[in-house]
Amino acid sequence: MKKNIVAVLLIALMLCTLIACGGKKTIAVQQTASAPAAQTAAPAATAPAATAAAAPVVKEEVKKLEYAEGTTLRMATGYNSKKTGLSFDADTAKDGIELAGKTYRAGDLKPTWVEVQNVLGIKFEDKYQGNSATNELKYWAEKLGDVDMVSGNATSLVEYGDKGAFVDIAQYLDMMPNFKAYLDANPIVRLSITGNTSTGAIYFSPYFDGVNDIERMPLMRTDWVVKLLDGEGEFKAEKSGKLAAAAYTPYMPTSGKVTIETVNAEGTGTFDLTKDYDKAGNIIATMNAALAKGEVTGVQAVNMLRSYIDAAYNGYYGTSRSNLFIGQDAAWDADELVALLRCVVANAYTLNGTDTVQGLFAREDANNQRRVDLFRFAGTLFGVRGLESRQDYLYLDSDGKLKDARQMEATYKAMEKMNQIATEGLISKSFMDSSAETSAKMLENDLGFMSYDYNQTQTIMNETKLQDGEKYMAVMVPVAHWFDGTDPNGVYMRFTESWRSVKTDGWAISKAGVGDDTNKLNAALALIDYAYSPEGMILMSYGPSEFIKQNADGSYVTFSFNGQQMPVIADVTEELLWKLTSGNYTNFARMYLGSTLSFAKSQAFEYQCTHAVGKEGAGKISTAIGLGTLKHPELAVTSNAWYSSVPTTLPTTSVETDTVNQYTELQNQFNQQKGKINILVDQIVKGYTLEGCSDAASTVAKVSGEWGGNQYLFIKQSAWTRLLKFYNQL
Repeated sequence: MKKNIVAVLLIALMLCTLIACGGKKTIAVQQTASAPAAQTAAPAATAPAATAAAAPVVKEEVKKLEYAEGTTLRMATGYNSKKTGLSFDADTAKDGIELAGKTYRAGDLKPTWVEVQNVLGIKFEDKYQGNSATNELKYWAEKLGDVDMVSGNATSLVEYGDKGAFVDIAQYLDMMPNFKAYLDANPIVRLSITGNTSTGAIYFSPYFDGVNDIERMPLMRTDWVVKLLDGEGEFKAEKSGKLAAAAYTPYMPTSGKVTIETVNAEGTGTFDLTKDYDKAGNIIATMNAALAKGEVTGVQAVNMLRSYIDAAYNGYYGTSRSNLFIGQDAAWDADELVALLRCVVANAYTLNGTDTVQGLFAREDANNQRRVDLFRFAGTLFGVRGLESRQDYLYLDSDGKLKDARQMEATYKAMEKMNQIATEGLISKSFMDSSAETSAKMLENDLGFMSYDYNQTQTIMNETKLQDGEKYMAVMVPVAHWFDGTDPNGVYMRFTESWRSVKTDGWAISKAGVGDDTNKLNAALALIDYAYSPEGMILMSYGPSEFIKQNADGSYVTFSFNGQQMPVIADVTEELLWKLTSGNYTNFARMYLGSTLSFAKSQAFEYQCTHAVGKEGAGKISTAIGLGTLKHPELAVTSNAWYSSVPTTLPTTSVETDTVNQYTELQNQFNQQKGKINILVDQIVKGYTLEGCSDAASTVAKVSGEWGGNQYLFIKQSAWTRLLKFYNQL
């Protein structure tokens, strides 16, 4: 089979017709002759009935999944709590909740799963305990005979699957044409879920919270940037503070010129924008020199930054200097950001009328699961791969070999830079002492300036927490010095590793549960295949048709999203979204519709629920991606491996998995879960504190030697080598 070397994301447009036949439910599939381009979901523009009538197809004989009408599947599946399962819990349903004219009570299946029952002719028995995927699997591990499908984290699902606990879905791909087409179109997806390279086994269905799209973005109070940087003449303020003693030192050059390909202000094309350090100097070096001579006020700092922007960019930004950071033609870097942070923190009175503004903050400064976003941001700021990896801290280098960010000196040097930022008081006090501050309070009280997070859920706060004229918005990914293998000296460019691919959770079919019951097995396989059909992908994102806007003929009203025509949400959906979850799409979908719990979630629904300010910022980033000035990993095996996304799981043998699991310090010291330890976060706050670790080199030595990093990487590399060989033989 010929494979694509570049990221070609094509998915076959298929129609799934359900026919009752002799007491059996038969999935009869017809394939189209060609496959239209897609990114997140097949472009089902109409309701199922209208689609079936309109689409020309070339019939192709395929094997069929047959099962008895009313076959029951026992489902230990959900997202991460009782509120986000297949059925309504008592807290969510209360005394009964009305959604689009229907009333649902505790214990009732949510609308999406009622519709799946109706379409597939199967019944669901909800056995979900309301745990995270990891803990749900742990709960059922010794009693898998009591369930037919179960949630789990990808690594454990592969581990258990290789020991015979889960059905090898790959054996049935010829009867699952929708799912097979998706995997054929997305090589890294196929590799991410291949659990055994000898057999090609697939032990779980993948989950995508969006796919082939940017995930986290820098978010700023852009109105503050405008207030500080724009206008004629010098900046003046009634009152300002003083800059802290300099701790941060330059990351970018202090002399010479750096030219960056940048989107033009109109978003219609690109041009080369030059940073002229010979003319302007480096802003951090300039500020630090002034601080070495004495105090620098917030007003003086702003005027230094204004003068630098004018000189470094040869007057390009004019009096709208804020566009360096917030424009479509933004070209900011780490040094310029730190200079801006200094200005923000030292001008609290001008910005919020108080004596305090916090610079960088995390959504939940006391929650390790959110605190790690700051070291992820550090990777983007300082050109370090592996800090937003799809698996552990792994990435592929340009030589085709796996690297582990935990064993790279560049990682700890980036944390040194973050610690310098923290030392100057430019990271929130609540982050520094792990107190229970949240972004809601930061924004609501005009306390916080910037974070690194999800656009849709956070920019909703423009509606719920901010006042007129205040804007909390996604801004362009920064310019950094990256070593992608194209130049031994590295390249200055924009790159994000925060790219959506297979998530670390999925659903598996229990071998002990389905046993010898072909009805159960085929029904479970049919569920997975349907979820990857055009209709299924719409249902699993949007919920049933009553939550989608329809034309008079029953077809869906659509809009253009990433080059596809995707359905528009119904008015009742938008009304309920704001009424029940204050505009949070993900919470509404999971808690009330029962969608986006697994399989492929299209971002098209979420985009429609994004605040106008959120759309504005994300639109600029999307334009940069489309024009190629913002680079990212690909869901393909690329000619330059540096640009290939690492598979979410790698098919280690049971012996290898057991060996990796012995390296407990490697896992425990870099944990990204709530209540756990992460030494990268600790280094941001406190610097080097581990015994025997005084710099980047000694920390790498401890991780590689004492904590088993070398052996871990050897095992992962062996698995990747086998996986790549398997791929090349497909």
